[in-house]
Amino acid sequence: MILFPAIDLKDGLCVRLIRGDMQSATIFNLDPVNQAKEFQAKGFGWLHMVDLNGAIEGKPVNAEIVRRVVAAVDIPVQLGGGVRNKGTLEHWIDIGVSRVVLGTAALSDPEFVLNACAEYPGKIVIAIDARNGMVAVDGWTKDSGVKALDLALRFEDEGAAAILFTDINRDGAMGGVNVEATVDLAFSLTTPVIASGGVSSLNDLKELKEHKDAGIEGVICGRALYDGRIDPLSAIKLLRD
Repeated sequence: MILFPAIDLKDGLCVRLIRGDMQSATIFNLDPVNQAKEFQAKGFGWLHMVDLNGAIEGKPVNAEIVRRVVAAVDIPVQLGGGVRNKGTLEHWIDIGVSRVVLGTAALSDPEFVLNACAEYPGKIVIAIDARNGMVAVDGWTKDSGVKALDLALRFEDEGAAAILFTDINRDGAMGGVNVEATVDLAFSLTTPVIASGGVSSLNDLKELKEHKDAGIEGVICGRALYDGRIDPLSAIKLLRD
């Protein structure tokens, strides 16, 4: 399983939110580029980045920082936040982003997402951010009324690299991963699933790893890495072994 360290960008800074609330941002690093280099030096094989401002505004906001991060590290970068059209998607791929995460567009413009999966097989990740089982969009500010599984099934066998499933109520709250919902989703799909939201300890990672055969490719971790609750070397070894 892959452990994706998260770099969330807000106003040019590396932050973490609680349950997606932009007003609850905690700043963990003033220099996201240095943070990316630090994660690479600690042995991580991927980076997961989110342009939080972009997710709200529907267009890239922290684009220059993303470009600098991609240029500064040798490991692949997975990026989401505000990608709503082909021009933005192509820009990120052209500068070297390995996977582009599409979330709101999966509901608002499914044809765009399907075409992206076909044109860039293995480079598109579908983000399904759920609150109480229902998909939230526009930076988690609006509930869509669509069930998470129903949305995931729309993109089955269409070329997506993975489904990124986030339980919003757990995200940043350090309350543990919603393993049951993540495993249920993974069992229902052939597309690999990446877990996100609530990772707070090595025990959370152990529990997820026990269910990797359900189709869980990896897990995203943010706050627990920044505040030292999870030791990077121990976590990477746990998921690799």
